[in-house]
Amino acid sequence: MSGAVLITGAAGFIGRHLVERQLALGRRVRALDLHAPAVAPPRDGRLEVVLGDVADPAVQARAVDGVDFVFHLASAHLAVRLPEATYWRVNVHCLPGLLERSRRAGVKRFVHVSTVGVFGSITGSPADESRACHPELIYERTKYEGELLVRRVAGATGFPVVVVRPAWVYGPGCPRTRKLFTAVRTGRFVFVGKGGTLRHCLYIEDLLDGLELCATKDVAIGRVYILADAAPVTLEALIAEIARTLGVPPPRRHLPVAVMAAAGRLAELAFRPLGKEPPVSSRTLRFFTGNTAFDTSRARAELGFSARYDVPAGLRAYAASLAAADGGPG
Repeated sequence: MSGAVLITGAAGFIGRHLVERQLALGRRVRALDLHAPAVAPPRDGRLEVVLGDVADPAVQARAVDGVDFVFHLASAHLAVRLPEATYWRVNVHCLPGLLERSRRAGVKRFVHVSTVGVFGSITGSPADESRACHPELIYERTKYEGELLVRRVAGATGFPVVVVRPAWVYGPGCPRTRKLFTAVRTGRFVFVGKGGTLRHCLYIEDLLDGLELCATKDVAIGRVYILADAAPVTLEALIAEIARTLGVPPPRRHLPVAVMAAAGRLAELAFRPLGKEPPVSSRTLRFFTGNTAFDTSRARAELGFSARYDVPAGLRAYAASLAAADGGPG
């Protein structure tokens, strides 16, 4: 793949890594976000930063002008304090304009990054791309509506799009990964429920590999792909592996799900007027109670995608990045 790429949401965890990967591949990168991505720009000027709202038509027009490929990662995501209208504006309503302006600008491929969260609560796992979606949280609902819109536009216009549903992505720069490491290292981690729910993971480097395949393989056009590593693990096994990586005893304390659910609801109500993120929320509970186990055979067969990192290797790589960055594993 040659030419210029646009990366929306470029200052986020995944976006920053994608900017660095695309620059390393020798491409010209236009990085769009409300904030500048924390990356070292190359001396040859191949990185252009566009500061602005992805839902602003003028920003969209400037961002897509002269680019060949779009990786659309920008979304309203983790912030509980955001009003629902923001989720709809950023995750859904901005898409028709962005897609049409991309099409008119001659963009060759539009890679729309969604989430496995669109499935909602999964029973009878593993789920593949044909599984019906029943999203529950506002983030999940709006991401699914965004997917549907992208696919409708592609069907009506022939614009070449690919929809990607990554599993739980972790790695350097991910605040959730660091929070888990810190909680386990300091002995503050507490399970909610029995810890037997399945969690399918994906190390950041493997996601970048998958996104590259989605942008370059002709077979990917018009398709939806789940990207995840080789096999899911139980939450208990994931946390035990973090403890092993850190060289500390694995957590043993458990709280009933009902207690955490009540605490999350109360925290959300209490913190919303303050404009602050609550320490626990319905999203926190989903991490402990939601089964995420997926069949990735479509991506393997059609794209040749195969994750290079299993959970132990990914966690070791993450720990090494922490040690290199600040001299400590958490």
